[in-house]
Amino acid sequence: MKRELPPLNALRAFEAAAVRLSFSEAAEALHVTHGAVSRQIRLLEEWLGAPLFERHHRQVRLIDAGRGYLADIRAALERIESASARLRQGPLPLRVNAPATFTLRWLIPRLSRFQLRHPQIELQLTTSSEPVAQLADGFEVAIRGGPQALPGYIAHEFLQESRLPVCSPELLDRLPIAKPADLARHTLLHTAGSPDFWPQWLAVAGAPELQPAASLTLEHFYLTLQAALDGLGVALGPSRLIADDLASGRLVQPFAGPRLEDWRYFAYVPEARNGHPAVAAFCRWLAEADRT
Repeated sequence: MKRELPPLNALRAFEAAAVRLSFSEAAEALHVTHGAVSRQIRLLEEWLGAPLFERHHRQVRLIDAGRGYLADIRAALERIESASARLRQGPLPLRVNAPATFTLRWLIPRLSRFQLRHPQIELQLTTSSEPVAQLADGFEVAIRGGPQALPGYIAHEFLQESRLPVCSPELLDRLPIAKPADLARHTLLHTAGSPDFWPQWLAVAGAPELQPAASLTLEHFYLTLQAALDGLGVALGPSRLIADDLASGRLVQPFAGPRLEDWRYFAYVPEARNGHPAVAAFCRWLAEADRT
């Protein structure tokens, strides 16, 4: 059967440039020149008879047709990669990408259970908070909050999160907290990327006008949790990520509620990978990890 397929090198150049939105970075990743990438993409656009990018000075942007084409051809390239890897190297390595705090606080402490259950699966774990569609490196599973509508991916929900004030037991002994109004005597710990958590919780708790004694903002959430562990103030702790700290007594919850319902965690799997046995095993384990 004769197939009308575009040049494979042009597809590789397009995918590399589309996920990075940069011909220069695509050229670096593919170990070719900027001009080679530009020529391959121009060849592909001529073959398709349609533009894929808007080109600006030192910047390119995918148009709608380019975004749709990326989702379609990326799934196809991943199927080719998966099939080839099975023949060339045996089992496909399971590449998992997850946010750093989630990885440190929830995934790694439980990962030995997965390895004991599936010792034949080779895990490759990376961390990032980039949107799934912008991840430049290949992966079988990307863990992110959601739900998100991501064409070309299957979403598997596995964890529900909520937030409640937490602090070190030493801080609570020094400055007791019996009701939300008592937080006015404390330092509230914030994360730079999530400045609305405390105002939202205080509104739910019936104290929207509360002014704390001080505020401390940290760049990453794992730093916020470490500050709470070290007694620097009160943080809004995500219940699932601090479960081990609460169980050990390193952190305490002054209140039983109210809880601020937070996002849910999903495993996003490229459609081409969804039926792979290692991917299915990992997604099943994620759903059961807090129950075993």
